[in-house]
Amino acid sequence: MNSVTLSTPPDHWNEEIASLPGASILQTSQWAEIKAGGGWTPLFQKWTATDGELRAAALILRKKIFLQYEFWYIPRGPLLDWEDSELRTQVLDDLQSLAKKVHAIFIKMDPDVPTGFGIPGSDSYREQMAGQLLLSEYQKRGWVRSPQQIQFANSVWIDLSPSEEDLLMNMKQRTRYKVRLAEKKGVTVRHGNPADFEALYAMYAETSERDRFIIREKAYYLNVWNRFYAAEMLTPLIAEVEGQAVAALMLFTYAQRSWYIYGMSTDLHREKMPNYLLQWEAIKTAKQAGSRIYDLWGAPDIYDESDRMWGVYQFKQGFGGFEVNTPGAWDLPLHKTGYQLFVRTLPKFLSYLKSKK
Repeated sequence: MNSVTLSTPPDHWNEEIASLPGASILQTSQWAEIKAGGGWTPLFQKWTATDGELRAAALILRKKIFLQYEFWYIPRGPLLDWEDSELRTQVLDDLQSLAKKVHAIFIKMDPDVPTGFGIPGSDSYREQMAGQLLLSEYQKRGWVRSPQQIQFANSVWIDLSPSEEDLLMNMKQRTRYKVRLAEKKGVTVRHGNPADFEALYAMYAETSERDRFIIREKAYYLNVWNRFYAAEMLTPLIAEVEGQAVAALMLFTYAQRSWYIYGMSTDLHREKMPNYLLQWEAIKTAKQAGSRIYDLWGAPDIYDESDRMWGVYQFKQGFGGFEVNTPGAWDLPLHKTGYQLFVRTLPKFLSYLKSKK
């Protein structure tokens, strides 16, 4: 197995990694460019077989902490078949060795590899071997579950293989009723473009104030949205009532998968259920784009009403999806004293990273 580290992405990075398990928009060259503008140094790591076949890859984000010390974050990566023990061993060995050479205090990663489908403890729960093997590897190698998670550990996925008719029928009855109600009440959904981004950011800011979550400055989101739109990996969907925008979402699509990451709405016409029709249009748009999975981006850490995500989860669950559980973010301390100092004395910095993902 050959290992190559590059400071700039290969010409066809996105196309190459799209075939790897767990391929994510957070491993694309567009995401690397966005993070580079925020002070991160991207590295592109590839592992190839002797015949040149790509077997694994990782977009690594390096961040300076103090003097020569830094830490590494691999968002939703590395990408590989985690059930391949030889490959798994080499990838983790190489990452550790490379990070030590540049005085990294620790490595953080959160590959999108399921440990199980469904709600743990329920009759329908199904363990997934790849994620279970990764958990065992973490424990064997001295990784620790990160005290600060950057991405959501769990999510809700919708299988897009059924027909549109069946996808609608797979929804919970109450959700399907609200989709049809929105249509009857005159809600329409259109595809947006960059000319809409300023207004959509204003709606997003309104949403963050109402729902009490932190967002970044406008320039950051315009950068993200414009880059992915230009790469034909983003479709803005805008719900309108009588020509007035009342809700919207950003649908990202890559490697036969779609993601709902940014959602926004006003207080206008909420009784007409625009968010329900918006999600139905996202499902249809994702399917038409060739996606096999629609990832609704986020589910509770604990499937209980006490979890802060419970209300959002119930909304997502109504569209006929299933729960996907992953290990979340884990850290490998390479300089144990420095790691403990960093984690204990700078938690606000890690929270900052989460809010700026």
